[in-house]
Amino acid sequence: MTPVDVVLIGRNEGDRLIAALAAAQGQVRQLVYVDSGSTDGSVHAAQAAGAKTVALDMATPFTAARARNAGFDALDDPRFVMFVDGDCTLVPGFVDAARLHLEANPQVGMVTGWRSEIHRDASLYNQLCDWEWRRPAGEILSCGGDMMVRAALWRDVGGMNPQVIAAEDDEICCRFRKAGWKLHRVPVEMTRHDAGMTRFGQWWARAVRTGHGFAQVGHLHPDHFVIERKRVLVYGAILPLVFLLGLFTTPWLCLAVLALYAANYFRTARGLIRDGLPARQAWRHSVLLTLSKIPNMIGMALYRLRRLRGHDMRIIEYK
Repeated sequence: MTPVDVVLIGRNEGDRLIAALAAAQGQVRQLVYVDSGSTDGSVHAAQAAGAKTVALDMATPFTAARARNAGFDALDDPRFVMFVDGDCTLVPGFVDAARLHLEANPQVGMVTGWRSEIHRDASLYNQLCDWEWRRPAGEILSCGGDMMVRAALWRDVGGMNPQVIAAEDDEICCRFRKAGWKLHRVPVEMTRHDAGMTRFGQWWARAVRTGHGFAQVGHLHPDHFVIERKRVLVYGAILPLVFLLGLFTTPWLCLAVLALYAANYFRTARGLIRDGLPARQAWRHSVLLTLSKIPNMIGMALYRLRRLRGHDMRIIEYK
C-alpha cells in the first residue's frame, strides 16, 4: 500500500488548525505543517500534535504556493502527498479512496474530492462557497488547493509557482495536464472548510482575489479562464463604461445596460436552480454572482498594474 503524507498550510487559523491537525492524525504517514507568520500559537499547536513544522521567512512575500512547496520539500521520500489548507478538516475515508484511485489508475496524476462548508448557512457568502466547491465527479481540468498528488509528478513540474497569489491550484493543474496526466475528482467527501465569511467586505476582497487569479493564470496559460475573463471584461468593464457614457450622452444606453444586467441575473439564477440549488437561495446567490464581475475586474486590473510596474504579487486576504 502506497504511503500518503499530508502537508497543511496556515496562518493564524486558531481552532480551525487544531481541528485540521486532529483530523489528519492516524490517516497518514507524515504530517507537515507550514506556518506563514502566525501570532496565535499555531506552530506550538502543530508541534504538540506531532507534526513537523516549517516556518516561512516572511521577508519574502508569502503565497500559498510557496507554503505548499516548502511543505513538500520537508517530507521524507514522499510517494502520494495530500495538500490541505489549514482551515479544512479531512473527512475520514477520503485518503484511502484517493490512494486506491491513484493506484488503480496509473494515468491519473492528481485526485480531489468534494469539499463542503462547515457552517454553510451561517451567511449567504458561506452558502455561495459551498455551492462553488460542489462540482461533478470524473475527469476535470483543475481543482482547489485540497488535492492528492503523485510526488513524482509534483517534482516533474517543479511544484507550484510561488509568484501566483490566487488560483495557484488552477495554474499547477494546467501544468499537470500539459505534462500528459489526467486529473480526477472522485465522488467522495474530502474536506470540510470553514470560510468564516460573514461580511460583505470579506466577500468583495475574495472576489478581487479571484479576478487577480483569472488574469495572472490567464497570462501564464492563455487557454485557461478564457470564458471567465471575457465575462469579467464585458460585465465588469465594458458595460459600466457604456452606462457612464449614457449618463452624459444618450439615456437609453443606461437602460440598455441595466436590461443586460437584469438578463444576466435571471439567466444565472435559472442556471443555479437547474444545478439543484433551492430557488430562494439561487435568486440571492445570483445577486452576488452578477455583482462579482466588478471586483473581479478590479483584481484583473490590479494584476496588470502590478506586472506593468514590476511590483511583487502580494496576497489579497479576506479573513
